[in-house]
Amino acid sequence: MFEFMNIAKALADENRVRILMALDGRDELCVCQLTDMLELAPSTVSKHLFILRSARLILGRKDGRWVYYRLNIDEASNVVKNALAWVHQSVSDVSLIQQDQLKLTSY
Repeated sequence: MFEFMNIAKALADENRVRILMALDGRDELCVCQLTDMLELAPSTVSKHLFILRSARLILGRKDGRWVYYRLNIDEASNVVKNALAWVHQSVSDVSLIQQDQLKLTSY
């Protein structure tokens, strides 16, 4: 139940859902790319990433000064996998998500 509640809380914010959809279908993105896409302050994006990581929806790796994030698909529990699939199915055709995808094609 604890895992489910953390995931539900993480999905309760539009920007966090946008981050998940930005990572969907990509190997990984750096924090700078997510910050540019969301047009938010780096500290705000970092807070969102912390919440998504705490819910085990994403994984991060540090490479020098850069931090890269990806969806937690390979190592995730079924609850996480199902939540990620549900997010994709539910919002992939939303215009804001499609606009984000276009922004990310320039990277």
